[in-house]
Amino acid sequence: MSADTAGPETLGSLSTEPEHQDPNSQQAKEIAGKSPMRIALGRLAKDKIAVVCAVVVLFFIICAVFAGPISAAFGVSLETPLASERVDGLNQGLPKPEMGPPNGPFTMEHPMGVAPRTGEDNLAYWLYGCRVSLLIAATATLFASVVGVIVGLLAGFLGGAVDKMLSFFIDMFLTIPFLLAALTIAPIINDRFNLSDNYGTIQKTALIVVLSIFGWMGTARLIRGEVLALREREFVQAARVMGMPTRRILFKELLPNLAAPIIISISLMLPTFVALEAGLAFLGIGVTDGVSWGQTILKATNLTFFREYPQYLWQPLLGIVALVLSLNLLGDAVRDALDPKTRR
Repeated sequence: MSADTAGPETLGSLSTEPEHQDPNSQQAKEIAGKSPMRIALGRLAKDKIAVVCAVVVLFFIICAVFAGPISAAFGVSLETPLASERVDGLNQGLPKPEMGPPNGPFTMEHPMGVAPRTGEDNLAYWLYGCRVSLLIAATATLFASVVGVIVGLLAGFLGGAVDKMLSFFIDMFLTIPFLLAALTIAPIINDRFNLSDNYGTIQKTALIVVLSIFGWMGTARLIRGEVLALREREFVQAARVMGMPTRRILFKELLPNLAAPIIISISLMLPTFVALEAGLAFLGIGVTDGVSWGQTILKATNLTFFREYPQYLWQPLLGIVALVLSLNLLGDAVRDALDPKTRR
């Protein structure tokens, strides 16, 4: 029916129809007056996968920080006992543990069983291995992030010859194969400090330095690109006109606006370092003097161990997979939550 032939009732009904509502109006009201960080936290809270991953990461952090009290609560420790007290040494081939599945009954004295041949408690080594992995990865991430942010700020803001020089160093470090460098540095450290009383601490420190040296370049490139865009903004130009010192512009004006890319870089760097720490320990060039998930996996890859006592391998391996996967998924969720273009 055309508008010319429509009756009064029809025209009245057409004029009283509600106008189309903007689907984003409610969302706009919800985020009005909130800071970008609060908006991001709200998005993360609504993301079920992010919440589950955050709980898993928090669990590992608690295990790492309170490894000593948790071990004491279960009555386990890193002390090496007499193997004959926990392992059946009369068994031909592999001396099987006498407690813990699959060869023995479950016991609260050793909830995760004991290691074959040595009788070392698996729970204690799992907890302290978690502490070592997170400690090394978190420390290396902190140092690499600080170096990357400073280099990126200077290269992006100063430009010119400084930018060219710093970009050259970034590209130079990116061309060095990390594994080859680690294989070269590890024997030097082993020969130099092998007889030292603090050899374990020196190994951990050297690993942190190596990870930091070869882990800052991605952050530096990311920050440099962001600063190149921000330095042309009005608030930076106004600060320059006012004669504000370069240091103040960098750390008071630019740095607060780089929170999102820095958080994203850290969330992606941390799981990489966790996996690298375990992988290097497995190859024998990481933490070899002390407790490490990678060292436990190296011992457990013995074919006899894997066939007769598979949980000795699966326990640290599942810990690494769960931690790295949770950190990666949480990092992706953080990246999406901080991106203003997403509608999650």
